Amino acid sequence: MIVSLTANCQTKTSNIMNNKKVLVAYFSCTGNTRRLAKTLAETVKGDLYEITPEKPYSAADLNWEDKNSRSTVEMNNRSSRPAIKGKCENMGDYDVVFVGFPIWWYVAPTIINTFLESYGFSGKVVVPFCTSGSSAPGDTDKYLHPSCSKKTLWRSAKRFPADADRATLEEWVRTLDL
Repeated sequence: MIVSLTANCQTKTSNIMNNKKVLVAYFSCTGNTRRLAKTLAETVKGDLYEITPEKPYSAADLNWEDKNSRSTVEMNNRSSRPAIKGKCENMGDYDVVFVGFPIWWYVAPTIINTFLESYGFSGKVVVPFCTSGSSAPGDTDKYLHPSCSKKTLWRSAKRFPADADRATLEEWVRTLDL
């Protein structure tokens, strides 16, 4: 059973994860990354945590064709750190943290940096995954990895379509050396 969490995260284990405690944290505005994160959490028998912006994004905020839209302004400022509502109070309980997000301008939205910088992740495995119809992760690792502790065990970001199935995700997870 997957539990959607906003403050306290409960721990489950799975055979594919070698009995490691797993969290699947995700940010989603349109629901695509949410669908993939739920499938991944079911696949690895991990807990699910939604990274929720303090100020929700409107359709106008996400209009990438508008140079003054909130998302465009944030993505043009690499030091932007949108505030997050809530916190996973027992992040220390997890061994592996999958972090999901949509690709914006060939990288992760800067709210993901906010999330990573909120915890540090020293000694944990962090595995970024993203959704996009066609864009690759681009420079995602270059901009996200520095937001974690130097002692974070980082894995390279992987792009999936939002409708990736459990078999595809399980095959990927088995390649991660977790």
